[in-house]
Amino acid sequence: MLNNGKIERIVDFLKTRYPNATTALKSKNPFQLLIATILSAQCTDERVNKVTPELFKRYESPFDFANANIKELEKYIKSTGFYHNKAKNIINCCRELVEKHKGELPKDINELVKLPGIGRKTANVVLGNGYGIASGIVVDTHVLRVSQRLGLTKNRDALKVEYDLMQIIPKDYWIGFSNAMILFGREICNSRKPLCEMCGLKDVCDYFKRSNQ
Repeated sequence: MLNNGKIERIVDFLKTRYPNATTALKSKNPFQLLIATILSAQCTDERVNKVTPELFKRYESPFDFANANIKELEKYIKSTGFYHNKAKNIINCCRELVEKHKGELPKDINELVKLPGIGRKTANVVLGNGYGIASGIVVDTHVLRVSQRLGLTKNRDALKVEYDLMQIIPKDYWIGFSNAMILFGREICNSRKPLCEMCGLKDVCDYFKRSNQ
């Protein structure tokens, strides 16, 4: 059973270390963020940020993407990987946005996840970082790994981990928590060789305790 002191310790640390944590994906509006997040699957944010400037010059709105030639779109996004599926998802998503929502992104997670190719993670990224709406907690590979190591969850399924975190992290920090945990996972608690000796959370970390028994 997690104690409140441990949660407060982790939250305070993340807020102090990453006070302005936000998504690394660059966008000018929530719709661009949606497209960038789709492209970020199995791809680094750095690579996506190299692709999107030219992409968004060519396709500016859901209407442009909805009417895009799939082969042409694939050329723009090829370097992000899995470009056949990504192009298909983007076009189908934007067609539905145009047909059912007049090209406007719904600000409700239950509506967003109905769009082709949009899961809870993508919806949470867009609502949180695009609109400031705390619809849930983004659980990517970094959040999943760090949450398990810290002992915040015993689950491995992203959806179950999200619900576990939503029960213990204050709702007003759901957005910041995700972004800070991603930065922490990249900087300190990386997958191959976590920098435990440099970590400011090793005193409350289950992984560190197990590794030093």
